[in-house]
Amino acid sequence: MIKKVLIANRGEIALRIIRTCREMGLQTVAVYSTADRDTLAVKFADEAVCIGPAPSAKSYLHIPSIIAAAEVTGADAIHPGYGFLAENAEFARICQDHDLTFIGPRPETISSMGDKSVAKDTMRAAGVPVVPGSAGAVATVAEGLAAAREAGFPVMIKASAGGGGKGMRMASNEAEFEKLFVAAGTEAMNGFGDDRLYIEKFVEEPRHIEIQLVGDGQGSVVHFGERECSIQRRHQKLLEEAPSPIVDADLRRRMGEAAIAGAAAVNYRGAGTVEFLVDKNRDFYFMEMNTRLQVEHPVTEEVTNTALIEWQLRVAAGETIDSGNKSLQGHAIECRINAEDPFRNFAPSPGTITAFHSPKGRGVRCDTHVYAGYTVPPTYDSMIAKLIVHDTTRERAIAKMLRALDEFIIEGLKTTVPFHQQLLQDPRFVAGDFDTKFLERFELTPPA
Repeated sequence: MIKKVLIANRGEIALRIIRTCREMGLQTVAVYSTADRDTLAVKFADEAVCIGPAPSAKSYLHIPSIIAAAEVTGADAIHPGYGFLAENAEFARICQDHDLTFIGPRPETISSMGDKSVAKDTMRAAGVPVVPGSAGAVATVAEGLAAAREAGFPVMIKASAGGGGKGMRMASNEAEFEKLFVAAGTEAMNGFGDDRLYIEKFVEEPRHIEIQLVGDGQGSVVHFGERECSIQRRHQKLLEEAPSPIVDADLRRRMGEAAIAGAAAVNYRGAGTVEFLVDKNRDFYFMEMNTRLQVEHPVTEEVTNTALIEWQLRVAAGETIDSGNKSLQGHAIECRINAEDPFRNFAPSPGTITAFHSPKGRGVRCDTHVYAGYTVPPTYDSMIAKLIVHDTTRERAIAKMLRALDEFIIEGLKTTVPFHQQLLQDPRFVAGDFDTKFLERFELTPPA
C-alpha cells in the first residue's frame, strides 16, 4: 500500500502527479533545485525538500539527494515523471534496495528496452514488425548488398558507431549501392575510427505513431489507442493528436496487438509507449519503447476518459488490470508551449512572465506550472505549458485549439504560440497530409 509519494521531477509533470495523488488520498513530497523554489509544485505538495543547486547533475539527476529526501520525509514510493531519471535502470534498482516503490517498470525492463539492439531482438521474437535489414554489421559490399536485396530498396547504409548523420547514405538501387557503401564506410572511419556498417530498409514518408499501454506486471497489458506524433523539429515533438488522421480501425487493431505482444514479452509493469514508424503504404515498424509516461499522454487521457497517472500508481501498488483495451471518443490535440522564439530559429527565451492567462472553456485543458511573476530559468527544458483540447471531430478540435491559442496570454518572454497558430491553419496539416519531415517544408511567416 502506497501512502506517500516523492516526485523526482519538476515543472508541469510534478504538479500533475501531485494533483492525482491528492485525489487518491496520497501524501506528496516535492523535491526542487534552488532555481525552482517558486514553482507551483513546491507550493502545492504536502512537503518540499531542496535537493541541490540549479544544474540537473547536482539536483534532479543526483540520486543520493533524492533517496535522502525520501528517507527524511518518510516517503514509501518515488514517481520519476518523464525525463531526468525516469528511464534510469540503476535508479529503479536503488529505489528497490531502499524499500521504495518505483512508480514504473522493473529495472531489468528499463535496461532491456533502453538497449536498442536488445529491444529490437525482443520485439522481433515477439512477432512485432521491425524495420527489415541486416542482423548487425556487414563485413563486405557483397554481404551488404545481399542484406539490401532481402530488405528491398531503397535502403539506408548506416555507421554502426557514432551519429550526427555521419556515415549514412541512402541507396535507391543496386547500381549505386557499392559506391555509397564505400563512401559511408570511409566517412565513418574518418569520423569515428570505425568503418562498420549495417543495412536498414528506408521507410518512405514516415509517420511517427505510438501506442499507449499499461501493464500490471502480472500478465495483463491493455492499450489505449494511438497518438500521432509526426509534427516534430530535430526529433523534438511539438504537437501531438489522438487518434491519428491516417489510422483506421484495422491498423489500430494490428498496431495495438503488436504493442501488447511486445510489452507482454517483458511482463511489462506500468505505463509505457511503443513507438512505430508507419510508411506511405501503411506498413508499420517498431522503432523503440519508452518505459515511462510520455509528455503527450494527455491527448490519450482526453480521448479515452482515463487518468493514466492513477493507473501508474495503482499497478505500482500491486493492483491487477482486468479491463480490456480502451475505445477512442472524439479527437484531442496537444500543443507544447515552449519559452522559445519561433522567429529566431526557436532560440530559448527564458525570463520573467509579466502577464499570464490560460484559455478556458469546455474541452480546453492547460497543464502548466507557471504564473504571472514566475521566472522561467535557462537551466531546464523550455516547455512551460501543454495546451490540450478535445472535441467530437478533428476539424472541431483544430478550431477549438485556434480559439484557445488566441486566448492564451503570456507576456514578458517569447513563446511558440504564433508557430502553433500558423501550423494549425496550414492546408496540408488540416488535410492530415504530413510526415516526420513536414516542418522542413513548413515556412513560418514573421509578424508584420
